[in-house]
Amino acid sequence: MDTVNPTASGAADAPAGKRLKTIVAASMAGTVVEWYEFFLYATAASLVFGTFFFPAGGTPLDGVIAAFLTYAVGFLARPLGGIVFGQIGDRFGRKPTLQATIIIVGAATFLMGCLPGFATVGYWAPALLVALRFIQGFALGGEWGGAVLLVAEQSPDRSRGFWSSWPQAAVPIGNLLATVVLLVTSWALSPEAFLSWGWRIAFWLSAVIVLVGFYIRTHVSEAPIFVEAKAQAEAEQSRSYGVGQVLKRYPGGVLQAMGLRFAENIVYYIVVSFTIVYLKAVHDYDTSQLLLALLIAHIVHFLVIPQVGRLSDVIGRKPVYLIGAVLGATWAFFAFPLFDTLNPVLIVLAVTVGLVFHAFMYAPQPAIMAELFPTRMRYSGVSLGSQVTSILAGSLAPILATQWLKDYDSWLPIALYIVAASVVTAIAVLTLRETRGSSLRALDAADAAKYEPATGSVRSGAVAQ
Repeated sequence: MDTVNPTASGAADAPAGKRLKTIVAASMAGTVVEWYEFFLYATAASLVFGTFFFPAGGTPLDGVIAAFLTYAVGFLARPLGGIVFGQIGDRFGRKPTLQATIIIVGAATFLMGCLPGFATVGYWAPALLVALRFIQGFALGGEWGGAVLLVAEQSPDRSRGFWSSWPQAAVPIGNLLATVVLLVTSWALSPEAFLSWGWRIAFWLSAVIVLVGFYIRTHVSEAPIFVEAKAQAEAEQSRSYGVGQVLKRYPGGVLQAMGLRFAENIVYYIVVSFTIVYLKAVHDYDTSQLLLALLIAHIVHFLVIPQVGRLSDVIGRKPVYLIGAVLGATWAFFAFPLFDTLNPVLIVLAVTVGLVFHAFMYAPQPAIMAELFPTRMRYSGVSLGSQVTSILAGSLAPILATQWLKDYDSWLPIALYIVAASVVTAIAVLTLRETRGSSLRALDAADAAKYEPATGSVRSGAVAQ
């Protein structure tokens, strides 16, 4: 990791380099754990759950669609988790919410590995799976906002894009770990053993990494800017935090956050989830080869994200994000023909390029969203904007893509779907003001002056210290 010049503009009260790296590590550790578990479900839904938890359908894709529908339940729960934990996080702090979410996700994931299949308990199997998936999604809905804000609020203004992109880089690490575990078990076991019980190993291992992530998160402190805002709100007996206030004061910011998230979320789940379905259903491609392709792509994704975050500090948030939206719109038109070649190198290339395009939207996202809302309602605003979109984007993307593949036997509807999503995100980007290098304290002061004129001058002086 790079160090930051402590004399940089806006960095006077930023934590020292060592402390900031500790905060980044704590944020990443928990994010790795939680996304390991969340994406483990996505991969298992593509490979295992359709046949294990659901009755046989007319085609192999019917079971996959059913599994993805339970996958979508997690997305439905995420906005609720974002609202609940966002409210808690804005009122009591980012740290306690992050400690709670990691335990909840870990418990739900471990129990998934213990569930009996449809052949044993019938429809109780998918019912229990849906219940645990809901709990998992609920906790994850509160995780992302807290993890990125823990870093964004303690980063120097001039390098917030770089530092806050590191929790985003933790997502491919979590996915990478899930892929590695499934890859090793698929290599070590026969296909029958893997489908019968081998897949459970990855879910049980979550208990170990949850304890590691929780321990690391106990050793971080809240950002000074949050502590100040919390003290100010308590002194004034203010209630200007939470979802209601965000929607009242910053409805445009919430809509912009949702638009930013739309194409990014769809592109990601098409690349990492539907790619598996397409290659398995259309070409019966080898499972181990599929997982190996994803393994390589996740490594590249991890390496690229911080560099794109740095780029957003240099040339601005808007141009970087717009590049991602435009490139993302082109991906399917060359990726699926490359998949159809069945050339392993070209398949790896297609998946990897898709995640690189995604990184141009994903890396600057925390900084942009943090710069949309003032501190006392930032957790709620960021969580609401990002998690509500996941219902319309990430949850539906693999379901719609699989259904269209079944109905039309073609990847073209999926490509057009990605183009439409990219247009929505491009419009959202163009409506943004450029916030590269902006001060979160100045944003708080402007919010206070606009909405609380009686105390605005007091607050402005407080935050300027």
